[in-house]
Amino acid sequence: MGLFDRLKKGLSRTREKVVAGFRAVLPFGRKVDEALIDELETTMIASDMGPAMVAKLTDYIRGAWKKGEVKEAQDVVEHLKQRIVDYWPPDDCRIHFSDSGPTVVLVTGINGSGKTTSVAKLAKYFSDQGKTVILGACDTFRAAAVAQLTEWASRIGVQIVKHQQDADPGAVAYDACEAAVARKADVLLIDTAGRLHTQDHLMRELGKIKKVVERKIPGAPHEVLLVLDATIGQNAVSQAKVFSEHADVTGLFLAKLDGSAKGGVVIGIREQLDFPVKFVGIGETPADVEEFDPATFAEALFAGVAVPSTQQV
Repeated sequence: MGLFDRLKKGLSRTREKVVAGFRAVLPFGRKVDEALIDELETTMIASDMGPAMVAKLTDYIRGAWKKGEVKEAQDVVEHLKQRIVDYWPPDDCRIHFSDSGPTVVLVTGINGSGKTTSVAKLAKYFSDQGKTVILGACDTFRAAAVAQLTEWASRIGVQIVKHQQDADPGAVAYDACEAAVARKADVLLIDTAGRLHTQDHLMRELGKIKKVVERKIPGAPHEVLLVLDATIGQNAVSQAKVFSEHADVTGLFLAKLDGSAKGGVVIGIREQLDFPVKFVGIGETPADVEEFDPATFAEALFAGVAVPSTQQV
């Protein structure tokens, strides 16, 4: 199954909501007018795209209509897809690898967001690319977190560095860095303790881990990925805004996209935050992860909208 089909399947719950709404507003051949644009704006807001992004997209479509660039519903869909893609320069969505030594990726997020499972998915993703991966089990405060990551490491076939529960996360990070360098690993994934912005002691631990990593491996961490739960829609954006005040986030891993009817949040994230979506989780197995590709995402999200009825899927 190709990337488009995997994303289309993973977005099935979102598409049930988005496609139904957009089909009602944008049936193939409908002429564009102010009424259509107003209905489109309402539909986009209902699709969890975020008010700021919806306002920009609405203004864009209205401007294109007045210039004669969009005349019918199918024109609107194509312009929307292209405009969405334009918000994500391709290089922003890629992982930036170290030129020498292991690439260190810190993975953080709130407990319940799917953080540890997302670490496993990243391990599988990099391993499938032929890279040697080591996991650092620094989420030592949550009951069973180390055991959970150990089980994932065994299933995926990657190495793991761990201590006992309640051990010093900084000490685990130190040992993980030493192991990554000694074993010439390509990627070191560090699972940090789930935290809320109100949990000062956990935020301090994250800072401590970062300092340890910086001292042990030059240029590290090369990426700090924040895992967000897609099922909470715009609340994920609010959560990320607060979290970004405490961490040097470089990108997002949007988890549980397959279980959400709020996948439109992906579109609003870029407008409201200063860091891009880099990965999306679209299933429950370690293989159900995709590097975020804006063009493919837009195609999958709008598949079946404003096409002749005989071609609708």
